[in-house]
Amino acid sequence: MSIAGPLSGQLALVTGASRGIGAATAKALAAAGAHVILTARAGKDLEAVEQAIYEAGGNATIAPVDLAEPDGIARLAAAIGRRWDALDILVINAAVLPTLTPVWQIEPKDLSRAMTLNVLATQSLIAGFDPMLKKSKDARVIGVTSSVGSAPRAYWGAYGATKAAFENMLDAYAQEVRNISAIRVAILDPGATRTAMRAKAYPGEDPTSVKKPEVVGDYIVGLLGESFASPARLSVNQPREPQVLANG
Repeated sequence: MSIAGPLSGQLALVTGASRGIGAATAKALAAAGAHVILTARAGKDLEAVEQAIYEAGGNATIAPVDLAEPDGIARLAAAIGRRWDALDILVINAAVLPTLTPVWQIEPKDLSRAMTLNVLATQSLIAGFDPMLKKSKDARVIGVTSSVGSAPRAYWGAYGATKAAFENMLDAYAQEVRNISAIRVAILDPGATRTAMRAKAYPGEDPTSVKKPEVVGDYIVGLLGESFASPARLSVNQPREPQVLANG
């Protein structure tokens, strides 16, 4: 039996769902009643998230895929499209953090890998799932970004450049579809969060000094029930007054 909640009957896809913000968001979406498709490279980790969702009474489907693999996203979209007609929620969360280094020391292979997952995969996700999103009565795309995407920071040039491109692409997509579909797009900065990526960037930081990923997951679920303008640029650290949808 599925959970009766504000997102009951809706289908959500979360990338990078095996851990951190992605896993927390997937669990929060399922707890709100959505059927969640979990995707990431690590199938075993996805199984653990799926099990946690089932044990809490929710529903999920795992779809292991390397988003950086050629045709991986196209195959994912085709498989999902054969089972479901519409996609209501797409959370683009998967990302890779290149080595923090001065711009003149950036390794081309490191930057190329980040561009592939953080930018090219984003375009592929939009291309692959745009038809399903347009079939939804209330489609929402949530792109998880970083403050360095809009505020450059020393040593973060490689990651910041990919996030700037990520934000630009999502913003453009939002403008392209807002008058011809029900698709709304929000670009969300989660702020300092207790994740493996954060630990890699700040190895000396006390992890208990920053918020848990569950805070971000709950914020996203709350946002999905609001009437936000598209494109929206939001920060978890700067809460906004809830605006409940007229049919919410």
